[in-house]
Amino acid sequence: MKAITRSGYGSADVLGLSEVDDPVPGDDDVLLRVRAAGVDMGVWHMLEGVPYLMRVATGLRAPRSPWMGGDVAGEVVAVGAGVTRFAAGDRVFGTCGGAYAELARTPQDRLAPIPENVTFEQAAALPTSGMTALMALRDVGRVRRGQRVLVIGAGGGVGTFAVQLAKVFGAEVTGVCSTSKVALVRSIGAVDVIDYTEEDFADGKRHYDLILDTAGNRSLSHLRRALTLRGTFVIIGGEGGGRWLSGMDRLLRTVLLGPFTRQRLRGVFAFPKRESLETLAELAGDGKIVPVVEKTYSLGDVPEAIRELAKGHARGKMVITV
Repeated sequence: MKAITRSGYGSADVLGLSEVDDPVPGDDDVLLRVRAAGVDMGVWHMLEGVPYLMRVATGLRAPRSPWMGGDVAGEVVAVGAGVTRFAAGDRVFGTCGGAYAELARTPQDRLAPIPENVTFEQAAALPTSGMTALMALRDVGRVRRGQRVLVIGAGGGVGTFAVQLAKVFGAEVTGVCSTSKVALVRSIGAVDVIDYTEEDFADGKRHYDLILDTAGNRSLSHLRRALTLRGTFVIIGGEGGGRWLSGMDRLLRTVLLGPFTRQRLRGVFAFPKRESLETLAELAGDGKIVPVVEKTYSLGDVPEAIRELAKGHARGKMVITV
């Protein structure tokens, strides 16, 4: 089969399209014919091997695995002896260890059925970004009906899901984004949209019960000005902190400050959960959330897609079609 592999840590230049052996499913695994695969910042971090602390798990000098891509959607080709939830021909989506390939294998509990009215491309956009937004709002942010929620980075991958999910939970949502994304953010359910190039959302005039920050480039002290006295701030990612703590420095400072303030300051890391995937599938099937897919790329164009993602200007999600 054809698959994107990497020769080491580095930029998208270390990626190449290779001919490799087909994966063989284990007893609890499902073998998929990949139809689409998502692109998110987690892929970039894995590619670059940053933060360096991550390499304790992924390989110190070189990556232990040559495969790339985590979010996947496709058709079941074969199942292991212990698989009871799926059969050949089923349309499924979820996470795996090598989605940028013609075939991929993954444990059955990391997959969920794709609703009939959801395309493979839409399904591939759901897992990581959708689960992150769901966890940030429901599990960490404890969002409640009637609350005022501010989503910073509302036009991005996680942000577009967060806006829609907050609306599903009955909150009044305000989105923060650049000028080019204002219409998009309003179209997916934000009651108000703030163009950060024109005004400061933390000017002290407006306060929110829950703030989700997916952009990661503003100081915590600045952001807290927009939070109510007992509000909740949830940080999702971020690219500061250098190569040792890339994306983690503000998170660490947020956690350390939390016990010393009446405001709830939290961080979130999303892990694959079957329950979360099934919740997202149900909401997408009912039309309550619609994945925003900005652009699709072919398998051979994965390096180009990652370069574009790293620029930070994507509207919604980018997806690889296979």
